[in-house]
Amino acid sequence: MTETRVLVVEDEPPARDLLVAILRGDGYTVRAVEDGKSALDAAESFRPDVALLDGGLPGISGAELATRLRMASDLPIIFVTGADSAEAVHRGFRVGADDYITKPFDAEELSWRVQAVLRRSGRAVQRIWKCGDLAVDDATRSVTRADQPVALTATEFKLLRVLSRNAGRIVPKEQLLAEVWANEADNHLLEVHMSSLRRKLEAHGPRMIRTVRATGYMLEPAG
Repeated sequence: MTETRVLVVEDEPPARDLLVAILRGDGYTVRAVEDGKSALDAAESFRPDVALLDGGLPGISGAELATRLRMASDLPIIFVTGADSAEAVHRGFRVGADDYITKPFDAEELSWRVQAVLRRSGRAVQRIWKCGDLAVDDATRSVTRADQPVALTATEFKLLRVLSRNAGRIVPKEQLLAEVWANEADNHLLEVHMSSLRRKLEAHGPRMIRTVRATGYMLEPAG
């Protein structure tokens, strides 16, 4: 399956780590850098499908970086920055931004807006993960098992999406906590949601999510 590549340019480690966790949780291949020069190099070597830029970067500013990226290609650009004045927003769009998101942001909204920019640019890749009789459709955020719809909460869907992307492999608890909750949850909360997800999937067939003791979880075909 072709993967969508996202470049994150953010000099503050906590913000950078949060963006990476959200985007990887959404199934994207992510490269994160901390300054404009590294971003220009990554744009050539990594060939991203969309770039998320902070406005207040050291050295090459976010606005200058956007201008230079725009001169080189039609790469979609989303500003994710704390500068929320009307002037800053207008400047962002003048230098070529496709969208402008201010900090602090809602993770779910950021996910949808990244998807919207990719869709408008024609770079969106349909992602449907299958494992046995289970199908997880990322575009519609729907799940079926044995051709029957499975109603999940937003958090349960995020958990299943990570497991589906890694079907047949052990997914460490630490990875699930980072990608689904951006490390703002604990093992107990993870276990509660995983138990609920299991019950809903097992209403349509045998168990598919296996606990790997003291390590994490694995999604595998039933039987």
